[in-house]
Amino acid sequence: MNIRGKHFTAVWLNHDKKSISIINQLLLPFNFEIKELESLDDVYFAIKNMEVRGAPLIGITAAFGMYLACLHSSKESEIRKKAEYLKSSRPTAVNLMWAVDNVCNAALGAQNMQKAALDKAMEIFNSEIENCRLIGEYGLPIIEEISKRKNGETVNILTHCNAGWIACGDYGTATAPIYLAHDRGIKVHVWVDETRPRNQGARLTAWELKEHGIDCTIIPDNTGGHLMQHGMVDMAIVGSDRTTATGDVANKIGTYLKALAAFDNKIPFYVALPSSTIDFSISDGIKQIEIETRCDSEVKYMEGLINGRLEKMLIMPEKAKIANYGFDVTPARLVTAIITERGICKADAGSIKKLFPEKF
Repeated sequence: MNIRGKHFTAVWLNHDKKSISIINQLLLPFNFEIKELESLDDVYFAIKNMEVRGAPLIGITAAFGMYLACLHSSKESEIRKKAEYLKSSRPTAVNLMWAVDNVCNAALGAQNMQKAALDKAMEIFNSEIENCRLIGEYGLPIIEEISKRKNGETVNILTHCNAGWIACGDYGTATAPIYLAHDRGIKVHVWVDETRPRNQGARLTAWELKEHGIDCTIIPDNTGGHLMQHGMVDMAIVGSDRTTATGDVANKIGTYLKALAAFDNKIPFYVALPSSTIDFSISDGIKQIEIETRCDSEVKYMEGLINGRLEKMLIMPEKAKIANYGFDVTPARLVTAIITERGICKADAGSIKKLFPEKF
């Protein structure tokens, strides 16, 4: 997507093929910094510290990370060890494990390990971006139909966290249909949940949409239900960090509450994701998906721009006890449909199997 008129992807391989570059998401929207990653350790810490985040982007970056690992070692045992190390950086996003395993399987045993790893990493990079574009194409008719039903009036869409291009390489998942609708002349307005405690909605999604010229309004996290009750939301769409083969959806903490509110108000609730986000090996999201818990400081401190500098400030008693779960699970029964690169399906095992029969 474009930033100040110039096209960027969220990560890319540099010309020397010895490093990759990322857009440091920790500094957005206040500073636009491109950061170079030269080693597996660099990639690990970029993922762990959320300089890169979003399940598809984590997968793409991890794929490049395994390529960098192969640049610095040709021993199979070391590569396997580094793969497990990289997988430990973020436990919930299945794209991470999927990408690491794909690059490892391609590289280990290959005559030219480095070339095989690079080829697979580039394949993942290109396919994930194309998959996001296809998600946009399949999701677009949903917005078109609502617009038609409203006689061309603005379609109000609620989203949570950031499932935009900065989280996916390009296009995004939840945002892809929105971008396409806007580009094709449909009036859209997006309600953007701030998404505490890291404020990915306020800091990233709103920034993205503004850069693209899309009308949006940032709302406190607990506002969505009120808007739905008063007819101010036509549809909700979110991304996913891991979805089961039966349609349970793990996504940023707070997603479940939005789904409950949408269900109660008979508002369609869509989940947009590439197939790399589906964990076909599990069937019960609540019991089987590991939910990442993060540090207390994310909740205790707020970060913002003060006198031109990014500063953190304590907003509660310093010794307060904190529970900081990064994700929750929305049961399949609350999901209207899942939008994938192969089309739209109901959130159940049979429908998912029809789209991806080779995975079962």
